[in-house]
Amino acid sequence: MVNAESFVREAKEEIQNSLKGRGILACSGGQDSTLLAVLSGMSAGDRILTVFVDTGLLRKGETRRVEEIFRKYSINYRIIDASERFLNALAGITDPEQKRKTIGRTFIEVFEEVAKDYGADTLLQGTIAPDWIESGGSVRDVIKSHHNVGGLPEKMNLKILEPLRDLYKDEIRVISEFLGLPNDIQPFPGPGLAVRIIGEITKEKINLLREVTDIVERNVKTEYPERQNGPWQFFAVLLPVKSTGIHGDMRSYGLTVAVRMIDTTDGMSGTFTKPSWEFLENLSTEITNEIRDVNRVVYDITNKPPATIEWE
Repeated sequence: MVNAESFVREAKEEIQNSLKGRGILACSGGQDSTLLAVLSGMSAGDRILTVFVDTGLLRKGETRRVEEIFRKYSINYRIIDASERFLNALAGITDPEQKRKTIGRTFIEVFEEVAKDYGADTLLQGTIAPDWIESGGSVRDVIKSHHNVGGLPEKMNLKILEPLRDLYKDEIRVISEFLGLPNDIQPFPGPGLAVRIIGEITKEKINLLREVTDIVERNVKTEYPERQNGPWQFFAVLLPVKSTGIHGDMRSYGLTVAVRMIDTTDGMSGTFTKPSWEFLENLSTEITNEIRDVNRVVYDITNKPPATIEWE
């Protein structure tokens, strides 16, 4: 297990020694990149600009939550609204790998524009070990291209710096707690809700899944008030499946949502969480009552492996 104090010291030295001019930092709002934003602010101050891109694929209240953390830790930041740009780039795409690569390419386009404006030549990313391992960065096959690794274009105008590259999820949590970061920041993929919508991305699907996701997160946090006793990650997936159901006394032909809750330490393997039947029943009832377009909720009972944590 990593020694948090030693790692913080070494990471600050790496950032200071590697950064010759200015840098920008890609922050998704998840625990990895948020930790890197805090470390970078401690290391280089205003020489690093943390960039949070609103892709239009974020959870409810995500931008406000992230901005509060930036302000609390006096991080030099900029929020970019590129939602229309991402949605236009993703139009008509259904293949998961193509989604990730498209998102990665669009992120880089935005970052290169911000970097030029800021006079930066370095891009800092919160890449950790499972990201590059699953993206084929070792001897194994590509499982899926993480947008910040396998999704990057071959040619780009920024030097990449990844101080967290050799860490695993459990080590990220230890260092985050050492620095006093909130312990309720759960992992959130850079591609956002795009990899939790199976099939083509549309505004309507995003808005629906955003509301379902909010219901899932609120219920899980209520059921497990102590984060260490609850699942590591929990979310909803919108499936391209419709089924016959009943809303009130009327026939419905509605959408299907899968709920995923998983326990893991390092993010490399994990087991599905086993909540009570009462919890799952109440969650399903709230989702179908609140979201009229959904009439069926299923629970994912697949471990990693054979599945990955995310569906895409």
